Order: sequence, then structure tokens, then C-alpha cells
Amino acid sequence: MQLIPAIDLLGDDATRLEQGDYDKELFRRPAEEFVAELAATNPPYLHLVDLEGARSGVLRLDVLRRCVAAANGVPVQVSGGIRSLAAAADVLDAGATRVLIGTAAFESPETLVSFTSEFGDALGVTIDVRDGYVRVGGWLDRTSFTVAEAAQHCVDAGVVRVLGTAIARDGTMGGPDLDLYRELVPFPFAVIAAGGVRNQSDVDELDTIGCEGAVAGRAFAEGVWR
Repeated sequence: MQLIPAIDLLGDDATRLEQGDYDKELFRRPAEEFVAELAATNPPYLHLVDLEGARSGVLRLDVLRRCVAAANGVPVQVSGGIRSLAAAADVLDAGATRVLIGTAAFESPETLVSFTSEFGDALGVTIDVRDGYVRVGGWLDRTSFTVAEAAQHCVDAGVVRVLGTAIARDGTMGGPDLDLYRELVPFPFAVIAAGGVRNQSDVDELDTIGCEGAVAGRAFAEGVWR
């Protein structure tokens, strides 16, 4: 079971939002400083999300390169603004180990197949859920995909790993949405859980359900695991 610290980026800073609300910042720190601090705990991965890229679809490679360098060799998975094959390749060339796509993944079956064919195990898909439906575009836009439909869409395209986020739990320290992960785990891909993870007990429950890993943001920012 992998415990993965999360770093969200706005401008040149690391931040943490509550429930994905850009008007509810819980903290701000210089991004490279915070990345280096978390990397020093020797996690299996760091989860780096460019919130500006997620909203705009514009990839900010300069910021990503600096954060990957600050990770000092710890593998980094990156999401936010990766809307094309070229953008995904640029992120990997910048030193990331894995790219995660959300908006592009739900454009069409053909689009997602093109990503899985090109990047294989280096690709993951984010299934970000609010009120039973997948959200894209920085969580601002609702799609018509239910959780089960989104999962099957990923299976059909050959996706090997999904990061599922319960948006209403994100940044709340309220515990993960276990029902969401019970719905995802039976599908033939690895599942990483995000949203509300607050302590080792939550991680143990997700492990029991069958998740491959858990992403925690606010808990790391507030020193639960440090």
C-alpha cells in the first residue's frame, strides 16, 4: 500500500484547497520548498497537480521542471493541463515518472486509446467524482459519466491505473469515500484513492478494500505523517 503526498500548485506556490474550491485556500508555501520537504520523507511517489493547468488546459513546464528537480529523485506523478499526447510527452521529458489525465481521458474512446497506446504504464486516468458524476476542467465541469461508466471507459481503452477522487472529501480531513473505492476496485486496473485521507487508519481501510495507494494532501501539510 503506497502512501503518496500531494502538492497542488497555484502560481509558484504549493497550496491546498477545500473541496476543489479555488476560493478556499487552506495554506500556501513556496512550491519547491514544500516539494523538497515532502521528498525528504522518502515516499514512493509525490503527486503533483497544477491547478492552473487543470483549469486552463495550458501546461506550465517551467514550474513542473523545478518541482521535479526539488523532488531529488523521488518519482513524481503529474496532472493538470495535460490535454494532448505532446503535452504528456513533455511532462515525462521534464522528469515525471507518470502522467495522469482527466479532461482528455473523457473526450472520446479514441482519444483515450491514443494515450494508452503511447504511454502504457506511465499513464493513469483521474476519475474525479462529485454527486455521482465525473468532473473535468479543474473539477468545474460535470460530464455525463457515472463512476461505473467512467471505469468501463478506462477498461475498454486499456488503462492500467486510475486515481479516484471524492471531490466533496478533498481537503476536508473527513475520511475517504470508501463506497467510491469499493465500486472502482473490482475493475481490472490499479486504484489510487484520494480525498479526505487523514490518518493511518484510513490508509489501512483502503488497503483492506484493495486500493494500490492513497494520496493525502492536507494531512501532510498539517504534519500528520511528519
